[in-house]
Amino acid sequence: MATAVIPGTDRLNPQFAQLAKHYGVDVAVCPAHRPQRKGVVEAAVKFIAGRWWRTARAASMFEAQPSLDTFTVNISDQRGRRQSTVGELGTAEPLRPLPALAFPAEIVVDRVASRSALVLFETNKYSVPPGYARQTLRIRARVGEPQLRIVTATGIKVATHRRAPNGAEQTVRSREHQVALERAVLSAFTTQTACRSKLNRPPGDEALAELSKLHSHAPDQVAPVVSLSDYAKLAEVAC
Repeated sequence: MATAVIPGTDRLNPQFAQLAKHYGVDVAVCPAHRPQRKGVVEAAVKFIAGRWWRTARAASMFEAQPSLDTFTVNISDQRGRRQSTVGELGTAEPLRPLPALAFPAEIVVDRVASRSALVLFETNKYSVPPGYARQTLRIRARVGEPQLRIVTATGIKVATHRRAPNGAEQTVRSREHQVALERAVLSAFTTQTACRSKLNRPPGDEALAELSKLHSHAPDQVAPVVSLSDYAKLAEVAC
């Protein structure tokens, strides 16, 4: 996991190391290509998938959580371990209490601004100055903070917005950006018709070769000569 361990080493990512220190936990990095070292985690997943999920009656996440909690208390915690049960051993080894403040984790994602100078984040759209349309920008949002920042790849601040609820599908556009976008659209507006481009497409060698074949095989055709007396006879018949 590149988010936790630096690829190719057994060293923790600096931000992940700060997270572990904040919550007071120890991290044991499993060496690469050693699946037997991860058997404890895989066995737990296999047990939950086989004993609970296969027969669980849950149509949504809200129904699945109470079902899993009931299964954990009534079945999983009652398994025997070392003249005791899994639940009793877990109770004897309680976790440390959580810190008063959550770890200030930050979400960083890159987004391409649309033609209307909007960037998408968590199903919501946030405005940027029209000069950054169609450019790749970086969104930085700290967990728990009500605002998010939009910067360039070099860290130059572009915009700051109130963070809308995740999944709200809202469009957050500042008055300053709206006015700038209206000016840019009006300045680019014109009543003149667009010039139609006329491309020069001369026939290629293959087309000229086919044309020469048609002329060489075409029979000589002579246009018939129509006499004026024929027209006079047709006029007499019509009268």
